Amino acid sequence: MLPEKWNRREESRRCGPLGLLTLRLENVALSLETAGAGLRKFAISGAMDAGGRGLLRPHRAARILVVDDESHVRSMMGATLERQGYEVQMAASGHEAMGILDEHSFDLVLTDIVMQDGNGIALLERIHGSDPHLPVVMVTAIHDISVAIDSMRRGAYDYLLKPFEREHLVGTVLRALEHRQAQEESQNYKQNLEQVVQARTEMLRQAMAELEHSYDVTLEALGDALDLKDSETEGHSKRVTAYTIALARAMGIKPQEIKVIARGAFLHDIGKMAIPDQILRKPGPLTSEEQEIMREHCSRGYHILRKIPFLSDASEIVYSHQEHFDGTGYPNHLRGAEIPIGARIFAVADTLDAITSDRPYRKARSFDAARQEILRCSGTQFDPAVVEMFLKIPNELWHELRSEITGQHKRFSTFDIAAAEMPKVVR
Repeated sequence: MLPEKWNRREESRRCGPLGLLTLRLENVALSLETAGAGLRKFAISGAMDAGGRGLLRPHRAARILVVDDESHVRSMMGATLERQGYEVQMAASGHEAMGILDEHSFDLVLTDIVMQDGNGIALLERIHGSDPHLPVVMVTAIHDISVAIDSMRRGAYDYLLKPFEREHLVGTVLRALEHRQAQEESQNYKQNLEQVVQARTEMLRQAMAELEHSYDVTLEALGDALDLKDSETEGHSKRVTAYTIALARAMGIKPQEIKVIARGAFLHDIGKMAIPDQILRKPGPLTSEEQEIMREHCSRGYHILRKIPFLSDASEIVYSHQEHFDGTGYPNHLRGAEIPIGARIFAVADTLDAITSDRPYRKARSFDAARQEILRCSGTQFDPAVVEMFLKIPNELWHELRSEITGQHKRFSTFDIAAAEMPKVVR
């Protein structure tokens, strides 16, 4: 039992009003809310012994700092807690307590409010400022509910009123340590959850990258199939895609949009697979009826691709790649900004490759000749802004791209260009 002057049970009962009980219940509720439902179940199961009694099971003996300027009070509290298996250190003042806290870590602090060298509330505030998760229990003989309310508003976990019996001290300490353990488990759970989310996100990113790569391999196969059908333009799709990517980058198009434009450029002639071979491979000029059938390749390609989710945006470029800036193109006579920017960029790249490639009816011309022709058609067939940017790019870039694709045609992936660095353009 405690010293006789502490054994005033009736006085203790009279000074335990409903307001103090409410504050304690709110603290318990907050603790459970912080820990979460799953952690609460874990904490409860871990805090029961074989008989169902509450038992804190830390990985090590909990470290408790007892602060009180009365030596007999410190001794009583220290001895009581040590018998419970806790590791206790004691301080005779708030100043001494702060020195100890600067050098050692603790799981709980019990401090008197009124001490000779200062107010325990000041110690509470310093502790709460440096380690807000460290629970602090205020111990005092001041029978004033306002003091309890004030200390708990400032961050105290609980309020222990002198005189108290050893059972009250042990119970309060147990609840405070369980509260800290629940907070730590909650924090560990959040950290582990963040790590799991990061790992799963990385796995998803890799899966998406692999899926996107498989898409591009499929597109390569479609391009190869088109080359087999129209051998006269073999390699055209890869070259014009590379030129389109380079020009789109120079114009500051966002990387994600460039991917869409690249796919549209690569598949721009996919609709020709539906054009009869006698028209597609005819060596001489086409009749007006044959020209109309040939022009259907834009809409045919569009309808092939628009049903494929990852190619739906690219299908718009396929649909409008033969439109002219002045509205004289086909199939919808779009003009100006009505034409998707990707299609306007492609139109210049397509003409560049057509002029600088061999055809059955003529030999390839130089890149300088292509520049002159594209400049001549600025504002009619081509977007003047795209032409202006095209003219800023030196011929060496086009030569480099063409030679790289021609020299590695069987294993070169045009879509790798979208992820590679392009030479900077002098503006």
